[in-house]
Amino acid sequence: MKVTEISPGSPCWTQLSTSDVEAAKKFYGQLFGWTAETDPRPEVGGYTTFQLDGAPVAAVAPLMDPRQPIRWMLSFESKDIDATTAAAKKAGAQVWMEPMDVLDIGRWSLLSDPTGAAFSLWQAGKFAGFGVVEEPNTFAWIDLATRDRAGALKFYRDVFGWEVTDDPTYPQVGLNGKQFGGVMDMGADFPDEMPAHWNPFFLVTDVDAVAEKAKQLGGGILHGPEDTPMEHGPRIAVLHDGQSAPFGIFSTQRKS
Repeated sequence: MKVTEISPGSPCWTQLSTSDVEAAKKFYGQLFGWTAETDPRPEVGGYTTFQLDGAPVAAVAPLMDPRQPIRWMLSFESKDIDATTAAAKKAGAQVWMEPMDVLDIGRWSLLSDPTGAAFSLWQAGKFAGFGVVEEPNTFAWIDLATRDRAGALKFYRDVFGWEVTDDPTYPQVGLNGKQFGGVMDMGADFPDEMPAHWNPFFLVTDVDAVAEKAKQLGGGILHGPEDTPMEHGPRIAVLHDGQSAPFGIFSTQRKS
């Protein structure tokens, strides 16, 4: 689906921070068929946009600090990033980087919610975010793993006005009647030292084939592949790339 407008509070972009940009370009290029376009301006530090058929789908950048975790980051759309950042702080967020201009591309801020999950806000300038979503090999879902699901849901309701389903095990979130993500409790399967975190999920046509290909490319499987227990739910897997950054994939085609 070509993206023509992104509603405030919706996911608008996902970016990988990694220790090896060249390896990431190769891994995701072979896994999803993405092409990489690196901004040549020295002031953007090698920021690279992934494209599929000419449309922007994600990005990769070097770590800003060697202590920074290697992982995917989600950005949410804001029409007034200063006001949204202030609202998030009032609701209990930690603001790591106050709103700043990114050349003429847009404005950006970095936060973590009250449960510890990091995310960023984006106010579009010349760049709005996703050019295509919900097509094979593109972004299509977000997933929050947290130890305080009620607290997280309250925060995102207060800041973004998210609508939340009443599913007791995996409440789904969205805006304007369209769901775009879900929130899960971090149980005993998660190490104690692992913080709450967001993961992007990419739509694929064959979860099992993509999971196997990720292994062949030097990545691995963290969970699945498996059919979700919900009726008519998707088949999913959580993978990691060669630098151990986790991400999800799913397909509407089930095995059972």
